[in-house]
Amino acid sequence: MVYTLTYSEGAKGWPSFYSFNPEAMVGMNNYFYSFKNGRLYRHNTGARNNFYGTQYPSTIRGVMNDEPSTVKTFKTISLESSAPWNCTLTSDLGSGFIDRAWFSLKEGDYYAHIRRNEDDGVLEMRSLQGIGSCDSVSSADPSAVIVTFSFRLDSMISVGDKMYRQTGGGLALVGDITNVTGRTITVNTNVSGGSIPSAGVFLAYIKNNVAESYGTTGYYMQYDLELPTSVSSIPTEIYAIGSSLFKSFP
Repeated sequence: MVYTLTYSEGAKGWPSFYSFNPEAMVGMNNYFYSFKNGRLYRHNTGARNNFYGTQYPSTIRGVMNDEPSTVKTFKTISLESSAPWNCTLTSDLGSGFIDRAWFSLKEGDYYAHIRRNEDDGVLEMRSLQGIGSCDSVSSADPSAVIVTFSFRLDSMISVGDKMYRQTGGGLALVGDITNVTGRTITVNTNVSGGSIPSAGVFLAYIKNNVAESYGTTGYYMQYDLELPTSVSSIPTEIYAIGSSLFKSFP
């Protein structure tokens, strides 16, 4: 990836990277000009983030690293901004994501809880609950496998949870729970990595990653903010980025 790096005389430093890559640049009469494919362009006119006919997203990357020797749980993100942003979170122990539509405007700032990625399969960092050993399995339809137990099921098991079965080496995915009734659970095993369990095997479930998340954990957290191209042409201001966090106690 090739970037254009800018220098500010006022700041006496290098304030930003740009994704456009001109052939030549020149400042003249208080305007900034560049050449691309032999054509002359004047910048800072018309739509923002539009370079040589291509609309680009706005992106910001930073790191939160208070008490760097302490493992922390990051719960929320707050944006002191005129608009919400898509937010991708990465730490040394996990990751998460916040869609810009999930932010709520409270007292002038945007707030949202950090959600784990939908495809996150790190079981050690999630709330795994045992169900028990099943009595029978009806697998005539792999998209609607019916698993029956000898006892009534925990009311916490919900549609959208993922079912796992015990294996010799740990746990294996069964599929997505589509129905819970009395002593039976219906599971769609036609998912990536899904499998049909055998009668008598011990089963467990995990809540939906996005719907019931608890943030991300790590020594630090890197955040990547992005305004999609559909709104990146609209002037947007952002002043501060914050997070609610606390020391993690394993």
